[in-house]
Amino acid sequence: MALALAEAAAGAAAGEVPVGALLLAQDGTVLAQAHNASIGLNDPTAHAEVRCLRQAAQTLANYRLSGTTLVVTLEPCIMCLGALVHARVRTVVFGATDPKTGAFGSRLDGPALPFLNHRIQVLGGVLAEECGALLTDFFRSRRT
Repeated sequence: MALALAEAAAGAAAGEVPVGALLLAQDGTVLAQAHNASIGLNDPTAHAEVRCLRQAAQTLANYRLSGTTLVVTLEPCIMCLGALVHARVRTVVFGATDPKTGAFGSRLDGPALPFLNHRIQVLGGVLAEECGALLTDFFRSRRT
């Protein structure tokens, strides 16, 4: 999670919402790491999670990322849930919950939806205070 927090901080420094993520191979090797870049790229899909999936898929030359683990500072949204299911990511580890758009338990228990053809293991709340503080500080600074 420390690497994901560093990515989130880099995103904040670039004026992006500070969310950072990394995708790990089964052996723990970092396949990809990214932060949100929707503003800079003018791309509503440029969430940290999606950017990691894209990088890893290019690196592995395979859109299936079976057995991987995504570590992300904020609970993923429903768009990211769909991408993670399609990529066949095994596990998602997230920091802060997202009470507005969280699709991994806060607003929707997406991984438990019965019609999905892939099940994702979930571990939430890892370094939640640190992850949440980065977001709170970012939005507070933008309001002042």
